[in-house]
Amino acid sequence: MLTVALPKGRIAEETLEIFEKIFGTAFRFDDRKLILEADGFRFLLVRNQDVPAYVLHQSADIGVVGLDVLEEKDEDLLRLLDLGIGKCKVCVGIQEGKEIDYSAPELKVATKMTNIAQKYFSKKAMPVNIIKLYGSIELAPLVGLSDVIVDIVETGSTMKQNGLKVVETILDSSAYLIANKNSFIEKKEEITSLYHHINEVIHQGC
Repeated sequence: MLTVALPKGRIAEETLEIFEKIFGTAFRFDDRKLILEADGFRFLLVRNQDVPAYVLHQSADIGVVGLDVLEEKDEDLLRLLDLGIGKCKVCVGIQEGKEIDYSAPELKVATKMTNIAQKYFSKKAMPVNIIKLYGSIELAPLVGLSDVIVDIVETGSTMKQNGLKVVETILDSSAYLIANKNSFIEKKEEITSLYHHINEVIHQGC
């Protein structure tokens, strides 16, 4: 049995749709259930940010998670396939009418993606003060907590509604199929077979 960690929400639903196309059977979580077993698979429904941990510690053999989470967590996992779903961007946002001052002695950056932000501004040789927030990131520049934010952007409407604009794109993200390295060795035939089936399905939809 292959154990698959899925992030709660739309990515889980779209991933299960891919499995349904491959195996011709319905994969549906019962109300409030976090484990689904069907057709030789065990699916675990977990928080998006926790998928890498489940796969890293081999509580799941494979998983589906956004590239943004993979880059932020930076764990030793195999990235098998870009599924082309859950597309978004990691962007730098600032108040309308302002621009980033790269000559300033320090830039205050509010974000929940501290590692991505640190790496990005380090490459620009820009000293930053990273302020970790867990929500309402757009509020930070409006009340003087930060100069800019680093956040997930899908349509950009949330930033616009809060008087912010996207000034730089750090990363284009989509959901990836990942695997535990030991699981890949132990269950190589099953994982490789599944990889080829998924690859075929997602390219049929292109």
